[in-house]
Amino acid sequence: MARPARRAAASVLELARRTPETRRRDLDLLRAAAVGAVVLGHWILMTVERGPGGELVGHTALPALTWAHPLTWLFQVMPVFFLVGGAANAISWTRRRDRGGTAALWLLDRSARLLPPLTAFLVVVAAGTLAARWAGIAPEAVGRATALVTLPLWFLVVYLAVTALTPVTYRLHERYGLAAPALLVAGVAAGDLLRFTTGQELTGAGSFALGWLAVHQAGFAWRDGTLPRGPGQAAALLVGGVLGLVLLTGPGPYPVSMVTVPGAAMQNPSPPTLALLTLAAAQLGLAALLSGAVRSGLRRPRPWAVVVAVNTVTLTVYLWHLVAALLGAFALDALGLLPPADPRTAAWWLGRVGWVAALAVVLSVLVAAFGPLEARVTTRRARQGRDRTGDVAGTPRGAARLARTGPVAAGYAAVVVGVLWLTAFGQGLEGSHALPASGLALALAGAAVLRLGRRAAAR
Repeated sequence: MARPARRAAASVLELARRTPETRRRDLDLLRAAAVGAVVLGHWILMTVERGPGGELVGHTALPALTWAHPLTWLFQVMPVFFLVGGAANAISWTRRRDRGGTAALWLLDRSARLLPPLTAFLVVVAAGTLAARWAGIAPEAVGRATALVTLPLWFLVVYLAVTALTPVTYRLHERYGLAAPALLVAGVAAGDLLRFTTGQELTGAGSFALGWLAVHQAGFAWRDGTLPRGPGQAAALLVGGVLGLVLLTGPGPYPVSMVTVPGAAMQNPSPPTLALLTLAAAQLGLAALLSGAVRSGLRRPRPWAVVVAVNTVTLTVYLWHLVAALLGAFALDALGLLPPADPRTAAWWLGRVGWVAALAVVLSVLVAAFGPLEARVTTRRARQGRDRTGDVAGTPRGAARLARTGPVAAGYAAVVVGVLWLTAFGQGLEGSHALPASGLALALAGAAVLRLGRRAAAR
């Protein structure tokens, strides 16, 4: 164990030393901090207790902690992911495009970081549900566990979709500037108005697409300095965003909580509301105000090495943190150490310390097992150059076709639709997997097409 740990540390230090001076290091810190906030927020609010039938049941403590709903403004960091993703995708895409690269090859390169960890996660979860059913565990219990561990997939559905659209949406940004996100925000506001006046809402993926595309487009503007233009506008975004949130959730009709509260009549993130986009504006203003100081601080070797280390496994941490919660709950229950379940008591809050510590131990084991898959990709791409896929002119014709626009688009579409299928229907029971086998097969097939495309392009 010591030798692999030393090799991993050496790889991180090498990555840190090879970082070009032009890199937006503040984006890396924001990504790492956002993952940490998601994990910590989920773990703190999760309560596990015995159900009426003696089974373990988990639920969020938010319905009982109404006083804590304003604190979700700090822990709702999904807008940060899309702001950072928009800025990072803009940097990567324009660099590839300016060097004569194609959208298909750029998308293949982006898939190299996202899809291998996702594929491993899907295969392990499917195998785990199948093994649990073979072991005679009740289908309802398998379904609840599957619903929990697949919860993080919804973010990847949306993020993969907006990433795949980047070559098109960035062209809209170059042509229309801030008018593009403004139109998307207007669409979100119209959807909210429809919901308030008729009880209806925009349907399906479109209701999510408008909001998250707007934040992603704002990331484009942040990258090129269009928004905000200097510290004054950044401060205005921060102050205006916070005041807007107070008005929208105080006298306004929006709920205070920026994360999902079971049983609430309206949810700000499902789909994104105007209130959530106001939070995104405040987060953009704060990030822009601090970016200069953050970049300066991250030029120091040690802090930057820590950020690099976390960023080599961010997706792994995100995907597996609820698996860690599931395994940790079983382990603590078996040891008789499950913390109190009533969030209205002091004992519940004291129990959070041991609970979070135990889950952190379990997650560290999972990251040690599955993190190298993501870390190897990150290290290899850094050593060979971020845009490592090349020209397909010298590739055999059959293989080269997989690196063309049609197969790449089809591969991304299959992954997005397949994972969407899993998030939408995976909470029910289907066959022996407690997962929609068709959705799983579609996602894995799309990932395989993109993997073959990357191999073809690399040759």
